[in-house]
Amino acid sequence: QVQLVESGGGLVQAGGSLRLSCAASGRTFSSGAMGWFRQALGKEREFVAAITWSIGRTLYSDSVKGRFTISRDNAKNTVYLQMNSLKPDDTAVYYCACSRTSLSRNDLQYNYWGQGTQVTVSS
Repeated sequence: QVQLVESGGGLVQAGGSLRLSCAASGRTFSSGAMGWFRQALGKEREFVAAITWSIGRTLYSDSVKGRFTISRDNAKNTVYLQMNSLKPDDTAVYYCACSRTSLSRNDLQYNYWGQGTQVTVSS
């Protein structure tokens, strides 16, 4: 059974930075992809970024492109989301997810999910 554990959330002022981590366990992570999604209070879950385990191909949502960077450490089975120039609109619970097969913006393509970590950006 795959387990995903997020960490690194917290409270930060607008313009600040945070780095989220997602530690994965329970299978060999040499294929497929990892994604970050977020859900703000009263809103639907939305795609943030994703990366393949193999060659590190990435996808970003338009709202975070240029501010957020997704990366992975295959040796540690860990994926990171470096978030810079944070805005109050980035406030949400951030979820890490694992897809067995593909790099995708679609949350239905992801098979496993973490519990989430709260990110709050104050103005």
